[in-house]
Amino acid sequence: MQTYENIDAAELLQKSKVPLEIVESEEDIYYHMAMDMVSHVVANNKQGKQTVFIVPVGPIGQYQKLRWLCSRDRVSLKKVWFINMDEYLFSDDRPVPQSHPMSFEGFMNNQFYGKMESELNIPENQRIFPRPGQENAIWELIEKLGGVDVAYGGMGINGHIAFNEPGSSLTSRTRIKTLTEDTKAANARFFDGDPKKVPGTALTVGVGTIMDARETVIIVNGRNKARALAAVIEGGVNHMWTLSCLQMHPKAIIVCDEEATEELKVGTVRYFKDIEKAN
Repeated sequence: MQTYENIDAAELLQKSKVPLEIVESEEDIYYHMAMDMVSHVVANNKQGKQTVFIVPVGPIGQYQKLRWLCSRDRVSLKKVWFINMDEYLFSDDRPVPQSHPMSFEGFMNNQFYGKMESELNIPENQRIFPRPGQENAIWELIEKLGGVDVAYGGMGINGHIAFNEPGSSLTSRTRIKTLTEDTKAANARFFDGDPKKVPGTALTVGVGTIMDARETVIIVNGRNKARALAAVIEGGVNHMWTLSCLQMHPKAIIVCDEEATEELKVGTVRYFKDIEKAN
C-alpha cells in the first residue's frame, strides 16, 4: 500500500495547492459530505468491495443527511468501516466513558450508529474508536483493510486536523496529544461554556494517517476559521497549521462556506469559484 512517506517528493510539489469548493451555507456543506460518502459506498457495493472511512465525531448534520440519503435510496452500509478520528481523555489518560455527555464514542453511538442499526445494519465491529494503549491497532487495521478510501474531517480555529495541534509531526500516527487553550476555548460550548471543564488531552489519529487516505475531504465553516483557512490555502506547508499538509495530498478538497473565505484574497476566491463553475 502506498503511504505518505514513500510518495515521491517531486510529485508532491507538483500538487502543491488544495482545491477549495465554496458553497453558500453550512447546510450545503453537510449535504456535500453526505453525498460524497454515499457515492463511494454505492460504487464499492456494486463491486462487492468494502468501504473504509475515517470520520469526525461531528457535525451531526452530515450524519443526519447520510441517514436520510441511505434510507431514501436504500443504500446498505453493511460493508462500511467507520474509523473515528479521536476521543477525549482524562488527566490520567483514561478515555472519557461512554456515559459521559461529551464522550465521542457515546455521542456517535447515540446520534448515528444506534439510529442506523435497524435501518442500515452497520456492524458493531466496524465502528472503530481509538483506545489508549492500542495506538498501533488503528494503523494495523487500516493496513489489513487495504487502506482508507476517504478521510473526512473538519478544521480547528488554529488550523488543526483531528486533534493534531500546531507543531504536530506531518507524518504522525495515532497518539495522545495535549490540547491547546484555543481548542479548549472553541470546545467549551459543549462543557457549559467553561474551557476549564474541557479535557486537556485527547487520543487522535495522526496527520500521516489522514494523508495516507486515497482521498481527503475537509469541511470549514464560519468566519472564526477564516484566518486559519487563509494560511492553509495561501501559505506554504507548515506544521504550525497542520491542515496545510493537504497541499501535498494527491486527492484532497476543502469544502467551506462563504464566511470562512473572508481572509482569503479576492483573486483566490474568484479562482476557485471559476474552477468549480467549469467543473
